[in-house]
Amino acid sequence: MKLTKTYGYLKKDLTMIEEALNEAIDADHPVLKKASVQLLEAGGKRIRPVFVLLSARMGDYDEEKVKTVAVSLELIHMASLVHDDVIDDADLRRGKPTVKHTYDNKVAMYMGDFILARALENMTSISKPEVHRLLSHAMVELALGEVEQIKDKFNLDQNLRHYLRRIKRKTALLIATSCKLGAIVSDVPAHEARQLYKYGYYIGMSYQIIDDILDFTSNEKVLGKPAGHDLLQGHITLPILYAMEDSHFKHELIKAGTSQGHITSDHIDHLMEAFHQTDAIARSYALSDRYLQKAQSSLDIFPASKTKETMQNIAQFIGSRRS
Repeated sequence: MKLTKTYGYLKKDLTMIEEALNEAIDADHPVLKKASVQLLEAGGKRIRPVFVLLSARMGDYDEEKVKTVAVSLELIHMASLVHDDVIDDADLRRGKPTVKHTYDNKVAMYMGDFILARALENMTSISKPEVHRLLSHAMVELALGEVEQIKDKFNLDQNLRHYLRRIKRKTALLIATSCKLGAIVSDVPAHEARQLYKYGYYIGMSYQIIDDILDFTSNEKVLGKPAGHDLLQGHITLPILYAMEDSHFKHELIKAGTSQGHITSDHIDHLMEAFHQTDAIARSYALSDRYLQKAQSSLDIFPASKTKETMQNIAQFIGSRRS
C-alpha cells in the first residue's frame, strides 16, 4: 500500500496546492523559471501540506487560509532541499538532476533564497501573529539544524542526544509546525492544537530515523542515490551511532579515514559489510516505533473521525516503511 492511498480523498485539495505552488515560484527571469519548473517536476511526497490539511479538518476548515499555510510550508521545505544539495554537492535528488547540478551553486543558492522569499510573501495574507511567530521559530531551528549537520560531519565524538536534537531541528519541527499551523488557522482549541503539534513532532522524528535506516537497507533505484550515501557524506546517523558500539565496526570506520574527515571509496564495501553484522538496524527501528507510539497516543483526545483514522494510518504506514 502506498502512503498516498491513506489520504486519497484529499486529492482535490492537493491538486489545488500543487497549482498554487506553481504560481508561487513562477518567475520572470528565464533561469529562475526553468529551475523552478525543474524543481516541481522532481516531485515529492508533499507530506507537510497533507498534515496542514488534516489538522485543519479538526476545526473550522477555511480553504484559502489552509492553502496559504500549506503552500508556504512546502516552499520552505523545497528551499531547504535546494540549499542541502549545494552543501552536499549532490547531483541527484529522487533520481533526478538537482538544480545545483543543472546550473551551478550560485544559481541554486539564489533559487533557494527566491523560494524562501516567496514562502514568506505568501504568508502575509494570514493576520494571526501566532502563525508568524511559530513559523519564524521553525525556520530559525531549521537553519540551526542544517548548521549542526555541517559541523558534525565525520565527527565520531557525538552521542544520541546530539543526533536527536539535530533531526528535531532538521525534520521534526517543520512537520510539527505544519500540524499546528493547520490547527491554528482553523481555530482548533489551543489544547488540541498542542496535541497535533506533538503528533507532528513524533511523526517527524520517526520519519527521519527511518529515512536514515533506509540509507543502509534500500537500493539506489528506490533512494535515487547509492546505499550508504549519508555515510560517504560524513553524516553520523542513528544506525551509525548504534553500530559504533560494536568495536569491530568502529575500528573499520576509523580505518576508513572517518576521523580524518573523509571516507575512502575503497573502504565503503568493508564498512557496509561490518555494519550489517551489528544490531543497529533493529535498534533504530525500535526507537522509531517508540516515537510512533507517542504519535498515536497524542491523538487520543480526539473523537473518532475519518481525519483521525487517516492520521493514525499515516503513522502506521511510516512505521512499516522498508523501502
